[in-house]
Parts: sequence; structure tokens; C-alpha cells
Amino acid sequence: MGKQKNHKGKRFFLYFRVCFVAAAVILGVIWVSTDVGWTNLWDTIARINVGTFVLAIIIFVISQVLIGLRWWLLLRTQKVHISIWAAVRLHFLGLFYNNFMPGSMGGDAIRAWYVTKHTHRRFEAALSVFVDRLLGFTSSIIMAGFCYFVLLPGQKLGIGRGGSSAAAGNGFKQWVVLGLVILGLAVIVLLLFPAGRRLAVRAWTGALKLLRKLWMAIVLYSRSPITILAVFGLTLVLQGMVIAAFWLVGRHIGMETSIKYYFVFFPLTWALGAIPVSVGGAGVVEGGLTGLFMAVGAAKDQALAIALCQRVVWMISSLPGAYVHLAGRHLPTADGGTESPFGPQSGASETSSEEGSEIAIDIEGEGK
Repeated sequence: MGKQKNHKGKRFFLYFRVCFVAAAVILGVIWVSTDVGWTNLWDTIARINVGTFVLAIIIFVISQVLIGLRWWLLLRTQKVHISIWAAVRLHFLGLFYNNFMPGSMGGDAIRAWYVTKHTHRRFEAALSVFVDRLLGFTSSIIMAGFCYFVLLPGQKLGIGRGGSSAAAGNGFKQWVVLGLVILGLAVIVLLLFPAGRRLAVRAWTGALKLLRKLWMAIVLYSRSPITILAVFGLTLVLQGMVIAAFWLVGRHIGMETSIKYYFVFFPLTWALGAIPVSVGGAGVVEGGLTGLFMAVGAAKDQALAIALCQRVVWMISSLPGAYVHLAGRHLPTADGGTESPFGPQSGASETSSEEGSEIAIDIEGEGK
């Protein structure tokens, strides 16, 4: 009975995320049709330099390869030994699932599940995926906050070209208050129904599981602070490379927005996109990025074009993961075993702790 309820909950969550993306697409189409103009948007996209766009793809692919290296370092810290290219291949598989497969399990859950099948240290292997995602999320928040307070000290964002900063600030506060009121009323209404109360209990239980995994990660990885600092620094460098590439794309479509805004807006929307209310952050990232660039004076068509360009780069760069998926090296073999995407390994054990399996199933991640 418990498994059936869990399955229904996952199916409901999947439907919710798909509906969220569909609603975002519909609203985006309406906005472009009534306010931006399809001709203006297409003309702006057509101005993108092909060489610069290809360069952005190459830089993003390189960054994903190095993120695979980052995960490999985290695995080795916990004495989980797989090859570097195995970690890279499995990372691209997870990236493909995040961007193309609207399943109930995210790409991180796929990575965690497969890596636990090929090592006797299954708990540490699964936890490494959680730590890898946590490092990416934390670095995005820190970069956005640092760049905002250092590069844009005390600056308020206006709405549109020539918008009043003071008026925009007041308007933003009003929207925040209104949003909090609506959220509070929604929670109250939700708690009036038995299904809503069950959902609240599940949310609380999920939060406790997350805190438990966070504590276990702190205990295990505090023994290797140098490695954590190294992979954190590597993450910041990779994010900076990707942001600089998109700044070049923005310059070619006529955006005069300073690069310092890119270093605030991109990591901020990446962090927001990691919240699993959508499939691959679709709608959340594009809407947030478009709104933020418009807030500093970018034209509507330019702001939307740079947001859509990022999504296309993500999807194209995920295609190596499709090859890993279609090649079938991650699928069970005919004899009932599991074909390792890592090649032959020794010392793998069929027994593992229940905690490792639980983490492999529970981990879900979006974003970059």
C-alpha cells in the first residue's frame, strides 16, 4: 500500500512538472504574440553569429566534461574507483535525462542509481551525486551574491528601458507581499483537505531526509577539505567560462548590457532552475533570465533571445548523453546482470546498505 501511494505521488509530481512547462510555453507564446512580436524575435535570433554560437556550445560541452571530472574527484575522495571517462559518460547521461526526459527520476537519480550498481561502497557513491549537485547549486548562489554586492553595490533594478528605480523597487515589494499572501492562503486551503495534509506531511518528511543527507555529506567530506575547495574553485571557473560565452552571444544580437549583469543573472537563474518544479528548469530559467535582463534595460526580444539561446545550447550539449542511452551500455545484460558503463571492475559487491539505495532513489536534481 505504501509503495502504491509513493508511486501515485511520483506520478502526480511528474504531471505537475509537465503541466508547469506547458503553462510556461503557452504564456510565453501569448506574450511574444501580443507584446514582443514574432518578426522582431526572429530577426534578433538571426543576428546571432554562427561561430560565436558554436563556440558557446563547445565551451559548455567542455565545462560538462570537467564537471564529470569534478564528480570523479568526489568519488575518489570516498574511495569509489571508476575511470574518469566513465564518470563523464554517466554525467552526460544524467544531463540528457534532465533536459529531454520528463520522467519522475531526474538525471541525478539516474547517475546515483547506476553508480551504486558497480561498487561495494554504494552509500558513498550515491551520496557523491548529492554533494556534486550541492556544490553546483551553492557555487551559483555564492557567485550571484558576490557579483551583485561587489559589481552592483546598492543598485536597484528598473523595469524596462528608462524605468524608475524607485518605482520599480516599490512595485517589486508589492508583488512580493502579494505573492506571500497568496502563498499563505494556498497553504491554509491545502491544509483543509486530507490530501493536502498528506502532501504537507510528505513535504516535511522530504525536508528531513534532505537535512539528513546534508549532515551525512558534511561528516564524510569534512575529512577532505582540500578536495572540496578544489572542486568548488573548479566549479566557479567553469561557470565563469559559460557566462562569458553567453555574453559574447549577447553582444552579437545587439545587447549592450554589461557583462557584470551576466555574472549575477545567469547563476541566479541556474539556482532557481534547480528547484524541481519544472522539467530541466524550463520556464523558470527562461522567464527569470528574460525578466532580469529587461529590468536593466535590455529590449524584450533581446532578453528572450539570449534565454532561448541558452536552452538550445543546453539541449545540443546533452546529445552525447543520448548516445550513451541508445548504445545500451547502461542497460541490464541478457544474463540478468547489469552491463557497466564503466567497463570491467573488481571488488564490486552485490550487498550494500539500505541507506545507499535510498539515496540513489531519492536524489533528484535539475539545472546545471
